[in-house]
Amino acid sequence: MSNLMSGKMLAADIKAGVKQRVESLGLMGIEVGLALMQVGGTASDEQYLRTTISVSKTVGIQTYEYRFPETASLNEIINTINNINADERINGLLVLFPIARRINPRRVVNAILPEKDVDGLGSISVGMFAAEESMFQIFGKDGVTSADGVSLASACAPHGFLPCTPFGVIRLLEYYGVKIKGSNAVVIGKSLAVGKPLALMLLAKESTVTICHKSSDDLAAHVRNADIVCSATGVSGLIKGDMIKDGAVVVDIGINIMPDGSFAGDVDFGSVAPKASFITPVPGGVGPVTIATLLENTLRSAQNSVLLKTPLILP
Repeated sequence: MSNLMSGKMLAADIKAGVKQRVESLGLMGIEVGLALMQVGGTASDEQYLRTTISVSKTVGIQTYEYRFPETASLNEIINTINNINADERINGLLVLFPIARRINPRRVVNAILPEKDVDGLGSISVGMFAAEESMFQIFGKDGVTSADGVSLASACAPHGFLPCTPFGVIRLLEYYGVKIKGSNAVVIGKSLAVGKPLALMLLAKESTVTICHKSSDDLAAHVRNADIVCSATGVSGLIKGDMIKDGAVVVDIGINIMPDGSFAGDVDFGSVAPKASFITPVPGGVGPVTIATLLENTLRSAQNSVLLKTPLILP
């Protein structure tokens, strides 16, 4: 039986650090705020929203909810984002995707100021990440922390946040001591939110990366050669045990609500777990780390604001 890669312990460690630094900012009279925007939405969106709000409270981050019906216009959404951009109480904005098909999601996410794009999906954030200008985060180079708890390197770095879910995957692999350098990794899914950035992160960590998607011929042939398999398709049971080589590490990023209300991932856990050396559960695997990373990015945004907007007072 494989070892479970639960994300709960890692998430707890991240949240403890966030809480400490949020309290340090509080001593300076500064609150940290996160806005959450939902347009229409599904049961899984609602679950994620409620969980994020609950976890935010435990670390002292204030949350602001913006809910729109499915019929909301693009103008309404953009105007609200503009207001959030100008709101000094709010350090980060997360828009829950997907939204209505008639609305261009890139128009929505690109309306978010880069310094408040804490899920790293805007064009500026994506471009900086692709150019490796914000990649320092995955190497843990947060730099020196000042006496008031502000991480000086991250605060003075150019604006740019890594997408939370793929960054969470990298952190989870390293937390469990999985060897990334020199490995063969297969990423299933090519979305801008997960698949593409995860492939770039694995590449930066010197893994040999293959990206598969719904048009890939003979998916099983690609997956059987992988030391690390990361699936983010939202197709329940896509990855079967006969597709996995013995000892592979399997990261299930998919989330599906089954007819009985239970949650399932992309991986057929029953057939894959006996062959894998490590495997993430669904729920409880990548999800908790994703939320913790979102809160950490929100904190970093607040720290940036403190250092960039606070006047230098000379003796």
